Amino acid sequence: MIDLEEADPVAPGPGEVEIRIRRAAINPSDLIPVTGAYRSRTTLPFVPGFEGVGEITALGTGATGLSIGQRVLPIGASGLWQQRLVRPAAWCFAVPDDLSDDQAAMAYVNPLTAFRLIDAVQAHFGTAGNRRVGVTAAASAIGRMLLVLLAKAGFHPVALVRSAATAERLAETFTGEIALAAAPDLDAVLDAVGGEAGNTLFRQIRAGGAFIQYGALSGTQLDPALVAERRDAVAFSFLWLRNWVHAASRADIEGAFALSFAGIRAGVLGSAIDGVYPLSQLAAALDRQDDPARTGKLLLAP
Repeated sequence: MIDLEEADPVAPGPGEVEIRIRRAAINPSDLIPVTGAYRSRTTLPFVPGFEGVGEITALGTGATGLSIGQRVLPIGASGLWQQRLVRPAAWCFAVPDDLSDDQAAMAYVNPLTAFRLIDAVQAHFGTAGNRRVGVTAAASAIGRMLLVLLAKAGFHPVALVRSAATAERLAETFTGEIALAAAPDLDAVLDAVGGEAGNTLFRQIRAGGAFIQYGALSGTQLDPALVAERRDAVAFSFLWLRNWVHAASRADIEGAFALSFAGIRAGVLGSAIDGVYPLSQLAAALDRQDDPARTGKLLLAP
């Protein structure tokens, strides 16, 4: 269960900043702890929200490189579904003035995950060679990003969708290959779904290929026996953006954000917005998140 609660404000300590959250995104990864899936790792009270943008309102002693009134992306931990947040300055990254709050609030999770996935498939094959790479949930915000980035990297992207209606909508902006559920002769799959659909795709990948999973929208993982059975033919890996973020240098993260900001400006890494909800309407926002008719990302405006 998730609900709104009042909490006493906390002053920033040494090396910390206080941030007034201006926009926070709702992502599937935000909702996984709410389901109780990570009970052993979740300490209550728990505030969801891994992605968003805010304005610095106070500086703790020793917090350098930032200023009051500056907009930043606070990353590295959850907690953005609230009005104010205290976060180490080292985990705050400046936002360019030419990006709106809405754009900045979606500049982290999907773009940086997409970059890591492209890096992973390039590392596996060495050279793109027009290899066929399937993208599940291809009409999603990150799915559309992956289709663009794969083509730019020299791969042949194959958009995998689950309905003719979705395929028709995607075809309005994507002129490449679109397939329902599965496609023949795939060299690799970038998968956000898992479950039986993922199992089917895993069986179809050519020997020497790769299956890179970064989500489980179906609610279930791949069949471990199937993964073990094809281990020598297909490389399987699961990508968590968090692992990269906590291992990367600040310079590397800043470089990734620079690419994200540039892609948003160019119109290739932006995400459509279905609606912006005040925090007081969180329940309505979460209902809309589950609505099949939703046409884009949802943002909270605390």
